[in-house]
Amino acid sequence: MSETVTGTQTVKRLSIFPLAGALLFPRMQLPLHLFEPRYRALISDAMARDRLIGMIQPKPPTTKEEVERPQLFDMGCVGKIAHVEAMDDGRYNIVLEGLARFRVMRELDVTTPFRQIEAVLEDVHDDDPLAGIQRADLERESRRFAEAQGFAVDWEAVGRLDDEALVNGIAQIAPFDAAAKQALLEAPNLAMRADLIVQLMRFFGRHDGEERVTLQ
Repeated sequence: MSETVTGTQTVKRLSIFPLAGALLFPRMQLPLHLFEPRYRALISDAMARDRLIGMIQPKPPTTKEEVERPQLFDMGCVGKIAHVEAMDDGRYNIVLEGLARFRVMRELDVTTPFRQIEAVLEDVHDDDPLAGIQRADLERESRRFAEAQGFAVDWEAVGRLDDEALVNGIAQIAPFDAAAKQALLEAPNLAMRADLIVQLMRFFGRHDGEERVTLQ
């Protein structure tokens, strides 16, 4: 992955793994199982270089051509392979550790089986903690949503999480659609992301049975 600095911006060439419903945030972890040949090649290449992969969501396809090569959302997150397990049949189990969000500048014309982009990386900063009432509202709505969806949650462990781990952890695992997940990734700060999670839980929580939201 090449890197240049233009003014105050860091521009990087990234090999990407487009996966709908999969979000990664700075300082968070994302476990992945890779089995397709192109993504096995991606892991092999990353391990031989800098262990970095750009996670990004593909947009829902609107044409036959986009089924195989969908368009990409504008923002993703670059992660470093913190753990890798190579299986005998060529598959990989990995854990990515989030480093920084990025915004796509352009997709590159490459010969590799996996896609590559040029992207601007954001500076990583610490967000202000949530207000007590906002944290309480998020936890309360999370309990309601989990019960409605039939999820088993260790609420005692949840209560011990700091605000960043709680908000971004919910954003990563909540079963919202790709557009909603993308909105969470692009939220400017932790407080706005927490508010959006509550709104999404209230919206999607109204759907039952066949209308229940699922990962894309």
